[in-house]
Amino acid sequence: MTLSRRGVLGLAGAIGAAGAAATPAPAAAAGGPAGGQAGGRVRTGFGQLAADGYAALAGQKVGVVTNPTGITADARHLVDVLHADHRVDLVAVFGPEHGFRGTAQAGGSEGASRDPATGLPVYDTYGRSGQRLADVFTTAGVDTVVFDIQDIGARFYTYIWTLYDCMRAAALAGKALVVLDRPNPVGGRRPAGPVLERPYASFVGREPIALAHGMTAAELARLFNGEFLARAPEGPVRLRTVAMTGWRRESFFDETGLPWVPPSPNVPTPATALAYAGTCLFEGTNLSEGRGTATPFEVVGAEGLDRRWAEAADALELPGVWFREAYFTPSFSKHAGKVCGGVRLIVHDREAFDPVRAGIGLLVTARRTWSGFAWRTDHWIDRLTGSDRVRTMVDAGAGVEEVAADWAAGLARFAAVREEYLLYP
Repeated sequence: MTLSRRGVLGLAGAIGAAGAAATPAPAAAAGGPAGGQAGGRVRTGFGQLAADGYAALAGQKVGVVTNPTGITADARHLVDVLHADHRVDLVAVFGPEHGFRGTAQAGGSEGASRDPATGLPVYDTYGRSGQRLADVFTTAGVDTVVFDIQDIGARFYTYIWTLYDCMRAAALAGKALVVLDRPNPVGGRRPAGPVLERPYASFVGREPIALAHGMTAAELARLFNGEFLARAPEGPVRLRTVAMTGWRRESFFDETGLPWVPPSPNVPTPATALAYAGTCLFEGTNLSEGRGTATPFEVVGAEGLDRRWAEAADALELPGVWFREAYFTPSFSKHAGKVCGGVRLIVHDREAFDPVRAGIGLLVTARRTWSGFAWRTDHWIDRLTGSDRVRTMVDAGAGVEEVAADWAAGLARFAAVREEYLLYP
């Protein structure tokens, strides 16, 4: 990895004092109609924007990139709130993968439409980047693009690359971009897993960051602008980040006091998000990652697997997690309608739990205990992990610690660069 330590921080200033994010907001600051805390301990970027009277958007035609997770602390959607407020000239909505209303499955979107609640045009951004996306912003007639979507902390979860693509497109179109921050639901104490190598870049990883990046959307936007867009032909975007108050890096989502809305159809709970960075690796195999069950990404398996896999995985004694024998029947996706044997993850110490090592442990033991194990023929696993190293090492019989040691140097370099862009203690 060749990340520079260039700091274009002046272009990524937080609204107000960025250091305010270090101070928990008192309960007395709970907001009312403006969309504030409603008694929660954490105030999101939108809550802070509202508390400031939307000053950052004054005099601008605004478009919002969002989905069902773009809500206030009292569970109203920000599009409805902004549209009803005379201080904001909201003219467009932009939908990412899964769509503005969140009805589409992975790899899909809802297309263009008109929002029945507000009458606003809804533009489909999925699959668009560069000049094609810049043209969408120009057609929509916006001056400023606002991004507010709940991420879940994994490099291959595509909303952060929607953010990245919107930043590049806004720079091309001469628009400003404002990121309203939300918590990383699995915390942000440290990054984990391999760092993407550029030849393996795709929409599940545009740039070399760690698989579990341990950052918020606003922090990632600052890093994208300072490390990647600064050397792109279009240059950095005019970026403003609106930080949260009250969020700390060790916080998990259930400690924020905020309502949870599934960011996509197969991430129904914060527990799903906790496992996702590891078990989503099974998208690159012939095993089901639990899509089509009540607990996607918390169960993994296939026809023909039995208790030996769970026993082998549990024998690794990985920190913070137990692996239990499980059986399930997916209603759609891989192995739909068939009884699958496999593993259920039970996280008993989430602070010690490393989802990426858990995912590698499951790959290693599945490969060793089940003769039917196979990688997807398109080597999708290489896109997910960011290189061919995990696949080739697992095939060669490497163990979890050997695989993790292979990415350690790149991870350390990323962790050092990441420090420059963090907003929270």
